[in-house]
Amino acid sequence: MEQIIILCVLYYFDIIRSMAIVIISIGLLVFLAHLFTALFDRTRIPDVLPLVFLGLLIGPVFGLVTPEAFGRVGGVFTMIALVIILFQSGLELNAATLKESMGAGVRLMVVNFTVTVIIVAPAVYLLLGLASLDSLMLGAILGGTSSAIVIPMVGRLSLAERSKTALVLESTFSDVLCIVVTLGLLQAVKFNEVRPGLMLGQIIASFLLSTVIGGIGAIFWSVILERVRQLENNIFTTAAFIFVLFGIAEILGYSGAITALAFGVILGNAKNIRLPLTGRFANLKTMHLNDIEKAVFAEAVFLIKTFFFVYIGLSIRLNDFVLVLAGLVFTVIIFALRIPVVRLSLGKAISRFDVSIAAVMAPKGLAAAVLASLPLQEGLESGVIIQDVVYAVILFSIIAAASLSFAVEKDHLPGFFRKVFARYPDNGPADREAQPAP
Repeated sequence: MEQIIILCVLYYFDIIRSMAIVIISIGLLVFLAHLFTALFDRTRIPDVLPLVFLGLLIGPVFGLVTPEAFGRVGGVFTMIALVIILFQSGLELNAATLKESMGAGVRLMVVNFTVTVIIVAPAVYLLLGLASLDSLMLGAILGGTSSAIVIPMVGRLSLAERSKTALVLESTFSDVLCIVVTLGLLQAVKFNEVRPGLMLGQIIASFLLSTVIGGIGAIFWSVILERVRQLENNIFTTAAFIFVLFGIAEILGYSGAITALAFGVILGNAKNIRLPLTGRFANLKTMHLNDIEKAVFAEAVFLIKTFFFVYIGLSIRLNDFVLVLAGLVFTVIIFALRIPVVRLSLGKAISRFDVSIAAVMAPKGLAAAVLASLPLQEGLESGVIIQDVVYAVILFSIIAAASLSFAVEKDHLPGFFRKVFARYPDNGPADREAQPAP
């Protein structure tokens, strides 16, 4: 009996010690995030890079922590990170700039997705020997860019607002395109039936109705925001309302990501909205977030982004060297394709610096990771191959985007980009804000 008691006490203290180590690690990680931010300010090395490498070390390399240790909480956390990052990004988008950049963002999304699928799918077929539909599915999974990665990266680069907005829109919209097409191809593999008309209808409906849900929700919230502020401890009620809208959009089969972005855009521009109301509702007016609320959300984004990038790093799976090598090859292909994609999509008025950043901004992330798990869950023979290749591409594409954006910012690739983007004006940082729409 005494031995059992002693073992229980030792087990209890072991748990306490483990919890203490976790708490210490969380605190140190926050300080490291500030250190990496300061490093970026001094050297322009993106803070994404060391955070992902840190996750890679504690996850796949040394096996100190695994994604399975987080259970379902890990998936919930990544969704929360995506919602908050998109909302914060929407708050900072000016309505006029958004209108001018919409065309460029949509062109980038469509051209990038189409070219990637057309080139990557045959490469998958030839290199990995997957079936035609499976190869197309892998191409579709890799056809977008990750909003959760792109938004924090471009937010710290000295881009013109129009160029930055176009990249934000591309990364957000492309998630919808990748999800709908991948799910459509997955059904085609299962039932031997391709329905392009249904896919197109779902894409259009998802874009429009997600925007409507976010827009109506933002107007409603901006009207009642003044009363909500009278509640005690009300700062995070806005975040809670976004989560509700995100969940509603996802349950209805639309894009919660676009809903969160639309909510942020409308709320961020609420002071310019005049409601056409009469009678007893004539006195209703829209409100926007005050400086304190914006500061709190900015701090939340900083903390969430820190843990999110570490989680991305430790979630990477490097099980098969051949598939990891294949992922590297596909990453090189994707970034090589990005140059003609940008040349086809962006107008000649954009600066050479901005178009060079756009050409290296092709990281994969959350949507690709989620979609990569679906073929395996559905029992496809190629499921393991697709998942391992996509995880490798996620890792290499994040490293490539961060490293190449650093090289462009520090002007380490001047000769190459001057030749490739010779038709674009070589504007300096002071001239970028005055550019015409891309």
